[in-house]
Amino acid sequence: MAGIGIKLNRVYRHRSLGMHLYGFAYSALVTVAPVFVVIGAVFVSQIILHFETIDYGSRELFADTVLYIFIFALLCTSPLNAVLSKYISDIIYEEKYDDIIPCFHFGMSITVVLSAALGIPFCLHEHFVGGVPIYYVFTGYCGFTALMLVFYTMLYLSITKNYIKISLFFTIGMAVTVLLIWIWSVFGFPFNIEKPYALLLALTIGFTIIASLEIALVKSFFRKNSGNWKPILKYLKIHWRMVLINTLYTLGLYVHNFVFWTTDLRNVLVKSFVTCMPYDMATCLAMFTNISATVIFIVNVELHFRDRYRHYFEAVIGGRRHDIVNARSRMFRQLSSELMTLIRLQFIITAAVYLVCMIILPTIGLGGLTMKIYPCLCVGYFALFLMYSEILFLYYFNDENGALLTVSVFFLVTLIGSIFSSRLPEIWYGLGVLLGSVLGYSVAYFRLRWMNRHIDRQVFCRGTLISRADDFMPSPVVYSKKFSAENDDDSGKASNKIPSDA
Repeated sequence: MAGIGIKLNRVYRHRSLGMHLYGFAYSALVTVAPVFVVIGAVFVSQIILHFETIDYGSRELFADTVLYIFIFALLCTSPLNAVLSKYISDIIYEEKYDDIIPCFHFGMSITVVLSAALGIPFCLHEHFVGGVPIYYVFTGYCGFTALMLVFYTMLYLSITKNYIKISLFFTIGMAVTVLLIWIWSVFGFPFNIEKPYALLLALTIGFTIIASLEIALVKSFFRKNSGNWKPILKYLKIHWRMVLINTLYTLGLYVHNFVFWTTDLRNVLVKSFVTCMPYDMATCLAMFTNISATVIFIVNVELHFRDRYRHYFEAVIGGRRHDIVNARSRMFRQLSSELMTLIRLQFIITAAVYLVCMIILPTIGLGGLTMKIYPCLCVGYFALFLMYSEILFLYYFNDENGALLTVSVFFLVTLIGSIFSSRLPEIWYGLGVLLGSVLGYSVAYFRLRWMNRHIDRQVFCRGTLISRADDFMPSPVVYSKKFSAENDDDSGKASNKIPSDA
């Protein structure tokens, strides 16, 4: 996120209201804009197609297909994202740019295999058991694979600080989707395809365009390929915790939905797609109510905390003890200040959005069970985004154990709490997310306080003077008096010898 920080520092340097609004808009553009671009494209396309005139079963099949595409594409890319991001940052720091393409191909291969292991059995079941036409199933799988590649490639574009181009590629891909829908609606659908399948096909084409543009940009940045992928395996062996951290966190985002998919509220479509529409819709509303926390966190961290963090480690490298202690105190005071600022600002935004949703949504037909579930989930996601901010702070201090403990508590409590809350009245259905997020936030908070007291050990006592290697142990003998004396005698005798040609 350093590229965002440099841009924001230039913007906020002017200290005017207009530039502050521009800075906030820029942060939103590079963080959450792709999500809203996709939602907007689907919404506009449905208006063009007059989706309300289509039968309920076809609409639900399209909605469930897109829902599964997004959820499981994100789940398939989550295991390797964090550890590969760290690996790429390290090799860029070491200026080993030729090793990036092998890492790109290695991670893509693992992700494609994982997605195929999950997607192909489901697609076979959807066709042979659910009776969905093979062309519809194949198009859905292609859309799933394309979106998975989009999510995976975004990691490398983030490393190269091409945040604006990510949003631009999403805009291009979704513009092509809307354009295709408009052309087909005006001139007629090819091969007499149905409207839901036309929208699914257009989305798949849009995702494929986005993935192609992203991959082309990555290949244009890193042209050389060393073919050296074996260090990635050693890196995964060392940082295996990061694989678990990202996987458990992503699973924790959806495990409460999976629990409610097993209750009596579930809806089973074509014997394959299982959903719980009231709970899933309430979850979506709760997420969008609190999504501004991501933008606020990036702005505050890049503008304030990152400088304190850099000053501390500059003092560690070449400063006096007094400078190190002062820089450490300022850094943790800034960390605490950023967390409190995030809580205050996000609380105001969440309260305002919640009030608007409770007043307006029932008037447009979105009420009933969804609005009963929404309040508890809204509070839960408020704590969840705060917890994620603390996890990122733990990453700053390379505290993988603390981050793993946080997400483990979050995942387990959310799972158990959701199973328990599914038996409570509807207003408490989101209690599992709330308890998991609050306990996860508490664990991360106390871990950061522990890090404040023990950061010297974390920074100064984890290095090695001799590089590690898999080889025979060297001899423990450093100096031998007898050996040294024999060498001195030999050197003396050699010096007393008279050359033969003298």
